Amino acid sequence: MSQSYNRGLIEDFGRWKEFSAGMWAWIFHKFTGWMLIGYLFTHIAVLSSSLTSPEAYTTTIQGLESLFIIRVLEVGLLAVAVFHILNGIRLLMVDLGVGLEAQDKSFYASLIITGVIVVASVPTFLDGVTF
Repeated sequence: MSQSYNRGLIEDFGRWKEFSAGMWAWIFHKFTGWMLIGYLFTHIAVLSSSLTSPEAYTTTIQGLESLFIIRVLEVGLLAVAVFHILNGIRLLMVDLGVGLEAQDKSFYASLIITGVIVVASVPTFLDGVTF
């Protein structure tokens, strides 16, 4: 006789509050990984403009860098990359058996460190942007 588990409706977002820090770390790590893959394809598309001519590439980069939304997306990219790196290091340490009892704390620390780095970097990214 097999057992079944009622997972509830997909629309039942109330069970998200039951997620542990480990589950959120897993979700964020997968999400940031997919975001980085998306950025990679976008990056390749922009770099391919250099195949036409160096001037086309320069024009493309200057056009993109002059847009405020691109600067905001660059800050987002930094946040995604920093969190993914820090959480990856955290996962490596857990796989090696280091800090098994402090996984929640290390996840929260990676979030806080990511936030500090991103906030400290915002002035650099927004330097020279006209609103």
